Amino acid sequence: MQDNKINISYAKALFMLAGETGEQDAVAEEMRLVSQVCHSSRELCAVFRNPEIKAVKKAAIVSDIFGTQVGRTTMAFINFVVRKKRSVNLGGIAEAYLDRYRDSRGIVLSQLTTAVPIDDDVKEAASTLIADYTHKQVELCTKTDPAIIGGLAMEFDNTMYDARISTRLAKLRQEFAKNVYESKL
Repeated sequence: MQDNKINISYAKALFMLAGETGEQDAVAEEMRLVSQVCHSSRELCAVFRNPEIKAVKKAAIVSDIFGTQVGRTTMAFINFVVRKKRSVNLGGIAEAYLDRYRDSRGIVLSQLTTAVPIDDDVKEAASTLIADYTHKQVELCTKTDPAIIGGLAMEFDNTMYDARISTRLAKLRQEFAKNVYESKL
């Protein structure tokens, strides 16, 4: 089970450590990798959740996965988390670190969802619009979802701009279902 307070506490500790060693940027990139791996590997999540697998074995697995891809500070921190039996929280800790890092650097995370893949010009235009609105740097993530039929959905700073065709069609269906016509007979 993931506990947000634990994630935030561990992320804060890592952020402070990385700040003392001047490695915040490098650790942010490494935490991005840790987050991606933790959220994309169901097998790794199952290993982390399994209480019968000893911390030593989990540490060996984590070392095999991340050993050559992350720096000493990040690897030492990951091993510390595993030894403290918080490996199930590793993905959440990585996300909490990235949130703290973005806040400290004035970066807003934005998700742009479209029905078809978009080119770099559209990504740049969307980033510019969000930057002008928020007065922050933009970290834009794109996602393709054919179910939205057309248009786009843009999320940032607890704000969502919804211009999806699927949403408009759903609203039209609701309007037609109301049957506001009254007979005058």
